[in-house]
Amino acid sequence: MIKVYLNKDEFSYDVYSLIKAFYPKEDISMKEDEPSDMLFKIEYEKNEIIVSCFKNEELINSCKDKCDYTDKKITKNILKRVLYKCLSNTQKKELPWGTMTGIRPVRIVSNLLEEKNYSDNEIKKYLKDYYFVSDKKCDLAIEVAKVEKKVLDSFDYKKGYSLYIGIPFCPSRCLYCSFTAYSIDKMRHFVMPYIEALQKELAFIREYMDMEPDTIYVGGGTPTALNEEELEILLKSINNTFDVTSLREFCVEAGRPDSITKEKLRILKEYNTERISINPQSMNQKTLDIIGRAHSVADIYKTFEDARDAGFKNINMDMITGLPNEDEEDVMHTLECIKELSPECLTVHSLALKKKSRLNLNKEDYTNLKIINDGNINTKTYDFAKDMGMNPYYLYRQQNIAGNYENIGYSLPGMEGIYNILTMEERQSVLAAGAGSISKRVYSDGTTIKRCDNVKDIKLFIENIDEMLERKRELFKTFHEDL
Repeated sequence: MIKVYLNKDEFSYDVYSLIKAFYPKEDISMKEDEPSDMLFKIEYEKNEIIVSCFKNEELINSCKDKCDYTDKKITKNILKRVLYKCLSNTQKKELPWGTMTGIRPVRIVSNLLEEKNYSDNEIKKYLKDYYFVSDKKCDLAIEVAKVEKKVLDSFDYKKGYSLYIGIPFCPSRCLYCSFTAYSIDKMRHFVMPYIEALQKELAFIREYMDMEPDTIYVGGGTPTALNEEELEILLKSINNTFDVTSLREFCVEAGRPDSITKEKLRILKEYNTERISINPQSMNQKTLDIIGRAHSVADIYKTFEDARDAGFKNINMDMITGLPNEDEEDVMHTLECIKELSPECLTVHSLALKKKSRLNLNKEDYTNLKIINDGNINTKTYDFAKDMGMNPYYLYRQQNIAGNYENIGYSLPGMEGIYNILTMEERQSVLAAGAGSISKRVYSDGTTIKRCDNVKDIKLFIENIDEMLERKRELFKTFHEDL
């Protein structure tokens, strides 16, 4: 247990996040009466911020910097730099992303490129001086920002919107998962009422927005957990409601190989799906068994080949580094297998220990499992993607991510996932349909963003669909005036 004391309750979330990045396995408390052998004391004094570290009540480290508190953003960054120095000195290590704890580091780089016309060297200096970002991550963020800019410059995204459709059903819940997802077998009686509620929501979105979306992304959960008849009803409804032939992208997260059949692939293709994602996460059978995947490595190969036979020419594959008991050799094996299949896109996730995942909720049951995600593994996944002819095109970070790294999407040139760029960088409004989904209104100033959510519970979503529509009506009532 690590205890944190602040003499003023400001930026506590940022303090927590940064300390957690250095001590991912430790519980962190800001309660005064919590017993602990380690304490970080943060003091906002008259003209300076002081951060001190105590172990067994003995001072072992202290850092400070001047601060006049006139600007809240500057104050926060001074605090994070002082805290980072104290943590780094105490732990004798650096973090690849420095003080950055937010999920969108590329957005900062994009702003410097587009608004201030900074050179690469100027951007690197800014990131290193202001956030203590490593050289390698500076280069990565710049590379991603440039690819994103090329994609975004190809159409007028500011005058459009994207559509997300959530299917909150899965064959089973994976060990690391915290998404809104329900067992398809246990909830089968809710599937058709859910699709009917979705149809009502989609019809409302099309009528209310009075324009076609730029992209449609069907995610989950696992959309292909639906049976063939249910999947066809859903896709037919999407096609009847929207002119999918005008879309810049129509993607369905096919996901788990144990949910995909040849007939489902045929249906996806028939209803104009252009991009799918087949997500093995690992090509090591021992790992698939640990994380709760009810399929084999051979099933992954077969599903991918079936997708090619069905005519899909833009396939993404997801993998996760830092999975339980996987070492560098296991990760390299997964990469070799994916290279053999030759997808157009590869998304490399670093395992994030989510609060609501079984891996965290029942962590006492998994104390024998090791999680390894170091700089060497991180570098090798990048090099491997490059060897496959791919470039990184979007990037985001999460709390409690293994090794304090990032999730990166790679693609062959021209095959980038447009929806991923638009949503991860918050460049475009998103209308989200389905239980647990969150709609996001991005205003024309590019900085004002407001949200509304749908209830997570499937039964409540079905029963209260009209309320979900009213939330969207209120959020987007001035959308066209703002264009």
